[in-house]
Amino acid sequence: MLTFQRFLPFLRWFPMSGETIRADLIAGITVALVLIPQSMAYAQLAGLPTYYGLYAAFLPVMIAALWGSSSQLGTGPVAVVSLLTATAVAQFAEIGSPEFISLAIMLAFLVGAFQFLLGVFRLGVIVNFLSHPVIVGFTNAAALIIAFSQLSQILGVPMPRSEHFLVDVWDVVMQMGGTHIPTLLFGLTAFAIMWFLKKKYPKVPRVLIAVVATILVSWVIGFQEMGGKIVGKIQEGLPSFAMPTFNMTIFWEMVISAMVISLIGFIEAISIAKAMATKTKEHIDPNQELIGQGLANIIGSMTQAYPASGSFSRSAVNLNAGAKTGMSSVYTAVIVMITLLFLTPLLSHLPKAVLAAVIMMAVLEFINFKAIKDAWQISKHDGIAAIVTFVATLGFAPHLEKGILLGAGLAILPHRRT
Repeated sequence: MLTFQRFLPFLRWFPMSGETIRADLIAGITVALVLIPQSMAYAQLAGLPTYYGLYAAFLPVMIAALWGSSSQLGTGPVAVVSLLTATAVAQFAEIGSPEFISLAIMLAFLVGAFQFLLGVFRLGVIVNFLSHPVIVGFTNAAALIIAFSQLSQILGVPMPRSEHFLVDVWDVVMQMGGTHIPTLLFGLTAFAIMWFLKKKYPKVPRVLIAVVATILVSWVIGFQEMGGKIVGKIQEGLPSFAMPTFNMTIFWEMVISAMVISLIGFIEAISIAKAMATKTKEHIDPNQELIGQGLANIIGSMTQAYPASGSFSRSAVNLNAGAKTGMSSVYTAVIVMITLLFLTPLLSHLPKAVLAAVIMMAVLEFINFKAIKDAWQISKHDGIAAIVTFVATLGFAPHLEKGILLGAGLAILPHRRT
């Protein structure tokens, strides 16, 4: 049995009691209510049509749970990996173009292959070269970049894309006089709904409620006819199964981006899994988690998904909703499948400003300047590494990998603890 569990780790879930089945089903449905609107928002962040977020929320969610080591880790589209995907692929193709989509899917395969190989050869310790201060600096900068990148969607003005992200943001600020007021109102309303529910009723699916409410209002008032941007027609049905198309001209350049995304995505996932394990007392195997995340991205790429990773917010929802085993994620994937098959027409009137609000609300959790201060107080060298990573990531944006590589290089330099 132990031999089988090594290759089929989900066997540890069985046999299940009726209580476990009920708990996992409730948790799975609860997570799906958060995942569906979030995945569409993160696809927008990645520069992809919104339904590609649903593709990444389908099989990757299930596969990661079946072959991972954490019973509560919720995999799928996440903010940082979505942003990294956009910045990696935008160097070679116009955002949203068929070539861009094809490269994003190829990137998912490369990310998955790298993670899978690290897991198979038990090299999970390699992630240790990205120290905690570097991750803290990068995460804070990435959260700000993600939030600022959605400002144009909230205001209803265009955002240029150049080699200097901060200049692009300033261009958006200078256009504030041309703000599309109905778009701004939808964004602010979505913010208000999610913020109020988070404070007063934290257990209700605030993202879903904000999305449903704004879809209804958008449809009733004819928001699209007022010049507002909506999601529009979403392709119905399940994604086709096929190997990704490999562009060998830029293959090796994409490999570098894939390695960076693999490590950052896995660090996010394993950190979440270990944090939950302190409560559940579950043993987390980093190498098995790498295999699970790797297979999720490999199989995902064969069903038109872009890179996925573990989600802090959805994992917390899963745990708090009472999930006992990874079967809760299987139930979540089934709900997403039903949505793809039958419910996508209901989402067509969703304002893009609302998706932007969902993204901005989600990344607020990652802004933690106190962690940088704490790193400085513990060790001046660690503090400098965190600050340099933060500043470099902002300065080099949209090339985020340069910031984290600079910080990682600084962190491993010999130093004397203070």
